[in-house]
Amino acid sequence: MCPLRWTCKSVRRLAEELQARGFQCGRQTVANLLHDMDYSLQANVKTNEGASHQHRDAQFAHISTEVKRMQQTGQPVISVDTKKKELIGDFKNSGREWHPKGQAEKVRVHDFLIPGLGRANPYGVYDLSRNEGWVSVGTDHDTAAFAVESIRRWWAAMGSIAYPKARKLLITADGGGSNGSRVRLWKLELQRFATESGLQISVCHFPPGTSKWNKIEHRLFSFISMNWRGKPLVSHEIMVNLISATTNKTGLKVKADIDDSSYPSGRKVSKNQMADIHIKQNPFHGEWNYQINP
Repeated sequence: MCPLRWTCKSVRRLAEELQARGFQCGRQTVANLLHDMDYSLQANVKTNEGASHQHRDAQFAHISTEVKRMQQTGQPVISVDTKKKELIGDFKNSGREWHPKGQAEKVRVHDFLIPGLGRANPYGVYDLSRNEGWVSVGTDHDTAAFAVESIRRWWAAMGSIAYPKARKLLITADGGGSNGSRVRLWKLELQRFATESGLQISVCHFPPGTSKWNKIEHRLFSFISMNWRGKPLVSHEIMVNLISATTNKTGLKVKADIDDSSYPSGRKVSKNQMADIHIKQNPFHGEWNYQINP
């Protein structure tokens, strides 16, 4: 009944315990007995997601419907999120790459931030219709202002060129983080972008605890991680080059750029500023689904 059960011990320790109780056996005998009883060494498995929202499936259906409707009319649909923040410097990066035997690249033992280099915040924008991605590599804080600026840069560099006649934009995003459904600054900055671009911006957030279903995770970020595996991210420029070189068998194209602007954290948005936002909430979970007009 306590956490330290027999199954938590090694076969050597189990054999020692049995010998202390008068049994004559070695570790190999214990291993054979465990095998005969269908026991094996197993790692933890991530399966317990916790309680899910009662309208989780309905929200997924709503997002799917909205995406298809926008794509049928030729309007852009993007999936956005911040990739895992990365320390800049000669740090270990998971994965392996080819080197002459015994000449593996040497990196630091400890992962402590290097003053002057800091860390990078890669914010991605993935075009669901064209299989194209944009990544802004930020050098400051991962804020809502940075998130919307990344979308603005995607629109200037890729979106407006691919969709010259676009009048609407659909964004699918996680429910938390810099683009969270409750973040006031996110909505305020989207309002500014909508006014600048003339786009009617619709946003659909994924339900709580379902960020892994965001398309950008497995259509863009996963391939970036595979492309730079085993390669220390010694500078922001190296990081941008590795991201830009990312591709896959389906023809994924990625562009990236450094955003060294300042995005101070802790910005407050007043009620008066919120009142100026031309926001229209959807009848179905308006906190997740809303539209911001220019």
